[in-house]
Amino acid sequence: MFRHAFVAVAVLCSTSLLFAQTAIPQGWTPGPTVGQLGNQASVSVPEDYMFLDAKATKLFLEQNQNIPDGDELGAVRIGENDDYWFAIFSYEETGHVDDSDRSKIDADALMKSMKKGNEQGNAERRKRGWSELTLEGWHKSPYYDPATNNLTWATRLDSSGNAVINHSVRLLGRTGTMSVALVADPSMIDTATTEFNDVLQGYSYNSGRRYAEFVKGDKLAGYGLTALIAGGAGAAAVKSGLLQKAWKFIVMLFVAAIAGLRKLFGAMSGASGSRNEGGPRPVPVPPPAVR
Repeated sequence: MFRHAFVAVAVLCSTSLLFAQTAIPQGWTPGPTVGQLGNQASVSVPEDYMFLDAKATKLFLEQNQNIPDGDELGAVRIGENDDYWFAIFSYEETGHVDDSDRSKIDADALMKSMKKGNEQGNAERRKRGWSELTLEGWHKSPYYDPATNNLTWATRLDSSGNAVINHSVRLLGRTGTMSVALVADPSMIDTATTEFNDVLQGYSYNSGRRYAEFVKGDKLAGYGLTALIAGGAGAAAVKSGLLQKAWKFIVMLFVAAIAGLRKLFGAMSGASGSRNEGGPRPVPVPPPAVR
């Protein structure tokens, strides 16, 4: 589920070139619009943003040297002149995720296990000739809103001196989970997170797909919120005590050209009409509300 959440930071500047063409790429719709995320949900996309349908999203990832999973339903990115972030929506029919452990999420213990797994992952990365990736800690500790059934967290990583922020959201549905990954210039993460959260205010599951509409007999995931933080492979591992091993493989999936990321976003900073003058806004404490 959403393995490219770690990969999609590779190339963003090519999206600027698309706007130099006379026509908007097929499957890209400028806001204001309502983006349909399969038959699961929709997201209201404001003016100055773009919505990419499922086919366009997969093509966008491939053009930027990322391998789509096949479960991508759409993407939202900031408009023509400000291209410092985009977000990918991906859905998996996980079954109904039990949120009864919401008051038991131990962020410190979880991070400790993830770091140990990170060390194992780096051993494999060295074998492959990849740069090591250091998991430094939480940028934003896991937060679950039982009113909206949103789980949000962000991790801080470093590769060869280049900072990386992975910001993740899990939107719980009746029998599945919508994963949303924010991919942003690390120097603009606070501004990007604020704008991203504003967009997610317009997200909603379709009738019959909402978490509260669960009925006895629906498919069950068999795990809770801690497993979602661990990741797709970590779901089963958390139940069996193998989180460290699972995180090893999760870390291996971060194969983007991180070393060139700052240079990449630097090339985009000259775009006209930027709305980030005046510095980044603080990251809001609660996650975005989902109706």
